[in-house]
Amino acid sequence: MSLVVESTSKAVDVLWSRIGSEIRIATPLGVGKPNFFLNDLYDRVKRDPTRHLKIFTALSLAPPSAGSNELAQRFLTPFSERMWGQDYPVLHYSRDAEADRLPKNVLVHEFYFRAGSAMRSRSLQAAYQSINYTHVAEAVFNEGVNAIVLLVARDPRGSGRYSLGSNPDVTLDLADLYRASNRSCLKIAVIHPDMPYVGDDAEVESDFFDVIVDEPNRHHELFALPRMPISPADHAIGFYASQLIPDEGTLQIGIGSLSDAVVSSLLVRQHENAKYLELVSKACESETLKRLRHCSPFVKGLYGLSEMVTDAYMHLHRAGLLKREVLDEDGRRRTYLHGAFFLGSKEFYAWLRSLDGADYQGLRMTRVSKVNDLYDPNEVHLRRQRINARFFNTCMQVTYLGGAASETLPNGDVVSGVGGQYNFVSMSHELKGSRSCLMLRSTRESGGQRLSNIVSQHGQLTIPRHLRDLVITEYGVADLRNRSDEECIRALIEIADSEFQNGLIKEAKKARKIASDYQLPPHARRNTPEALAEFIKEGRKVGAFKPFALGSDFTPEEQRLALVLETLKSMPTVSRLKLAVQGGDPAPYSRELERMNLKNPTSLKERLYARILTAALIQGEANGHW
Repeated sequence: MSLVVESTSKAVDVLWSRIGSEIRIATPLGVGKPNFFLNDLYDRVKRDPTRHLKIFTALSLAPPSAGSNELAQRFLTPFSERMWGQDYPVLHYSRDAEADRLPKNVLVHEFYFRAGSAMRSRSLQAAYQSINYTHVAEAVFNEGVNAIVLLVARDPRGSGRYSLGSNPDVTLDLADLYRASNRSCLKIAVIHPDMPYVGDDAEVESDFFDVIVDEPNRHHELFALPRMPISPADHAIGFYASQLIPDEGTLQIGIGSLSDAVVSSLLVRQHENAKYLELVSKACESETLKRLRHCSPFVKGLYGLSEMVTDAYMHLHRAGLLKREVLDEDGRRRTYLHGAFFLGSKEFYAWLRSLDGADYQGLRMTRVSKVNDLYDPNEVHLRRQRINARFFNTCMQVTYLGGAASETLPNGDVVSGVGGQYNFVSMSHELKGSRSCLMLRSTRESGGQRLSNIVSQHGQLTIPRHLRDLVITEYGVADLRNRSDEECIRALIEIADSEFQNGLIKEAKKARKIASDYQLPPHARRNTPEALAEFIKEGRKVGAFKPFALGSDFTPEEQRLALVLETLKSMPTVSRLKLAVQGGDPAPYSRELERMNLKNPTSLKERLYARILTAALIQGEANGHW
C-alpha cells in the first residue's frame, strides 16, 4: 500500500530515511520532472557532505536566458513571466551543473541535453552517457538506481488510479526490470493537477508507487514550449519533406521549427492542393523528387508512431490527416497514435486534457521499447502496423559519404544526445517500404562566418554511412539508400549551398571518389539564399510558408519583434551599426517599440536600440517576413 504524504519535503524525509547516504535517483526526461521535490532533495544534499547524490535523467527544461543581450532581455523578460510565471522553479541541480558548480557529493548523468545547454559544463560533458533511448532503462538499472520520482496525474473520474502522464517511456521498462530482479527501488509519485491523464499502458494502480505526494496548494507550471517562428529555410525543407509522405503511411516526427514546417506544408497539401501543386511546379525539379513524390490529399490518412508526441500530431489529427487506425495486440482496440512521452505548448496540453471518446482511446502512450524498436513478442504485429513509414529526424551535419552528426561536435563536445534517432533510422531499413529522412539546413553561421553543413568528414557520427537514406535540405532531396559512394557524393553536393559546392567537388575529386569531369547538373546551380527567398515569397503570395503557420504564444507585436531579433542575433556588428545609421520613421512601429520600452528612449544607448529596431522592422516588412 502506498504512503500518501502532503508535501514534497515529507517525501524527501521518507527517501532520506529509507535509502541512506548513497542516493541514486532517476527522474524522467522533459516535462515529467517534479521540480519542487528535486530542488528540495538537491538542496539538502548540498548542505550535507556526508550524503552522495547521483541523478540520472535527460532533457532538463528551463525558460530561455537572454544572457548579456539587452535587446533580447527586453523582449524575453515580460514574455517569460507571462509564459512560465514569475516564480517558475528552475531545477537547482541543472542550474548548477550548467554553470559547472555542482558540489563534490553530487553527480548528474544526462543522456540527452537541452540543445547547447551543457556546452560550458565540464561536469555534464564528462558525465554524459551516450545511450540509445531504448537502452536507457537497462543502463539505469545497471547503475543501481534506488529511487524513481516523477509527476503523475490522478484519474479525474475518481477511480483511484493514476496515469504516468507524460512519461510511461522508461518508467514501465525500469519497473519491470526491478520486479524481475527482486531488487528494491523506491517509486515516488508527485500528483500534478494539470498533467494530462492518458490511459491504457500509462495507467497504474496506486500501489505501483511507494510514496504519493498530494500537495494541491504547491505545484509549478507544466513546462510548455513557446511556438517559435519557422524560418524560410525550414519552410523549404518542410515543403520537400511533405512530398515524401504517402497516403496510408506511418509518420514519426520530432519537435521544433523543422517539424512544424513539415506539418505546415502537409496542411497545405491536404486542404489547398491546387496551391500546393503550383508550388511544387516552381520548386526544385530533380529526378529524385519526381520518383519519390506524393502530392495528392490524404484519403486513408496517417498513423503516428513517435517516441515524442508533440503539437505536430495535434494539428494533424485536428485536420483529419492523422486518422489511419491500427489494431492493437488484442485485435480490438484501434489506435491512431502510439507515443512514449509528450512535450509541447500550452495549447497542446489543453488538447490532451480535452480528448474524449475515440479521440482519447486512439491515443496510446506506452513504453519506449515498444515504440522505438521492433524486437518485441509481437514483432510481426508491429511490422503490419508500420507500413509505408517515414521517420523524420534532424541532424547538424552530413558527410558527403552519407554519415550524419546529430548531437556531438567534431571535438567531442555534446550538444544534445542520440535519443531515439538511431532507433528509427535503423528501423527504417528493417521495414519494407519505409524510409529514414534526415533534415538539416545546408549552412550555419559561426562567428559571423557562413559554413556548410554538408562536409567531407566528421569525427563524431550519430548515424553511420551504412544506414544512409534520404537527406533533405532547403535545396532538395538526396536519395542515398543503396547508392555507391560516388552517387551519394553527387546527390549531396547537388542539395548543398552554391557557395560550397565547388569546394566539395574539389575535395571529392582529390579523394578519387567522383569522376574528374563531373559537372553540376542545371537544377543544382541556383542553390542560393536569393533563389530560396524568391521561392518563399511566391509561397507567401498564396498563403503558404507563414512564419507562425501553426499558431503562436506571442502577441502580433511580439511576433514581428521575434523575427527581427532572430535576424539581428546573427548579424555582424557593422551591419547592426548600419541599421542604427539608417533608422527610419518609428511611427508605424510604435507598439513594437513600446513593447520593448523604447518608444521614448532616454539615453544614447536606448536611442541606438530604437533606431536599430525601427530599421530592422522596416527591412523585415519590405522583405515580406510577415
